[in-house]
Order: sequence, then C-alpha cells, then structure tokens
Amino acid sequence: MRADRGPGLALRYAAAAAVTAFTLFPIYWLFMISFKTPDEIFAFPPVWWPQSIQFANYAVLFKDGDVVTIWNSLVIATVSTALAMVLGTMCAYSIARFRTGGNLFSDWLLSNRMVPPIVIVFPVFLLFVKLGWVDSFTGLILLYTAFNLPYVIWMMRGYILDIPLELEESALVDGCTRWQVFVRVVWPMARNGLFATAVFTFVFAWNEFIFALVLTRNAVTTFPVQVTHYFGGQSNFWAKIAAMSVLGTVPIFIAVTLMQRYLVRGISLGAVKG
Repeated sequence: MRADRGPGLALRYAAAAAVTAFTLFPIYWLFMISFKTPDEIFAFPPVWWPQSIQFANYAVLFKDGDVVTIWNSLVIATVSTALAMVLGTMCAYSIARFRTGGNLFSDWLLSNRMVPPIVIVFPVFLLFVKLGWVDSFTGLILLYTAFNLPYVIWMMRGYILDIPLELEESALVDGCTRWQVFVRVVWPMARNGLFATAVFTFVFAWNEFIFALVLTRNAVTTFPVQVTHYFGGQSNFWAKIAAMSVLGTVPIFIAVTLMQRYLVRGISLGAVKG
C-alpha cells in the first residue's frame, strides 16, 4: 500500500507546489519590479533578479509624501470596519433572535449590497457637497460603514443562528440582562465568525476605488486612488507603481496573518444558515 501511495502522493505534492508557485509569482514579480531600474523593468528577456537593489523607488514615495495615502486608507478602513462590525452585529442579533423586520428583511439588506457603486456615487457626491464632507475622513468612514453594513449583518446573522439558544436562556435565568447576554455569551461564541467577517470587511474598505476617486481631492486621498496617479498619457512610472503596491499590501498581509486561525473556521461556519 505504501508503494502504491508513493507516486500518487508525490504527484499531489508536485501539483500543490505548482499551483502555489503560479499563485505567488505575481507577488514575487511585483516585489522585484519595485527594486529594479527602468532599464531592468523593460529588459527582454526579463530580468528575474535586479543587479542592484533600488531602495530609491521607496525613498521617493516617502520624500514626496505619497505614503500618507496608505495611512489615510488605514484609518478609513479600520474605523469603518470597527463601526460596521459593532452596529452590524447588534442588528444581526436582533434579526436572528427577534425576527426584526420580518423573515425577508435580511434578504432585503443583502440586496442593498448588490447595488453597483457607480449607480449611487454621483448622488452621494451631491449630498456630500451640501454637507461639506467631500475630501474628509468623516464622509468616507460613514459611507464605507453604511456600504459594508449589509454584508456584516448577513454574515453575523448566520453565525449567531449557530449559537444554541439555550445558552442565552441560561444566562438570562442567572440574572444577566439582554445586553450582558449579547456581550458575554454571543460575542465570545461568535468570535471566529466575527474576525473572519471583519477581515473581509476591512479588505472591501481598503480596496474600494470609485467612492474614493469621486469624493476625495488631496487631504484624504486613499491608496488605490494614489496608485492611478502614476499612470500617464505618455509614460507609466512602473517602479513607483510597484513600490506603492507593495507598501499597500502590507496591512492586508498583517491582518490576514493575525486573523489566520479564525479565518478557516469562521469562513466555514454560519454563512450557510438560511
């Protein structure tokens, strides 16, 4: 049996290694471009490893202040994710336990998330002009929170439905208030789903482009918008594009790495509940 399993097991490992290499190659190539000279970037055949590491490609981003846009994205994505998770989890608990809005309310909420941003971006722009929220942290944070709330509510509703109702009833019998039940029982029990949903919500806010493009100018320009500034009609600054892209992916890698143990279990639970 071991002899029979040998070739098959080796083939599976080889296939897994090939898929992994295919998936990681774009990341490797982006990282390498960020350290190359212009001649090496456009060389043919391709230069797989730069002859001299060009840290100047990163230094110019700090010198010109472009990295501030990464801080802007980090603030907007983090705060909007935190607000969406707190408000969305409370709404999801109300829908899951008290059927707030009826049986189809959660479906209606999810349908709002399916609206293409381009459809509402210009009415939102006119509203933000009246409120004075254009090119402000307040405007983008509130907009991203509202846009991600349907997703958070839908996901957290499924995770909360997985929690046995008897646990909450026992806590109520022991003297806990409904709020204490929510904080001490529901939140810890739904922790895996909470972190998994938070990671995806953060990624959605981090990568959002259309709203940020229309609703920002200079003060709160976000990372995705800043990258487009390096594309020109005559030439593209590929070294700056690659360097800024590498810096922009660091927060995502950190978030996924810190939450990795919750993601696998969190993704597979809760969401299949009807």
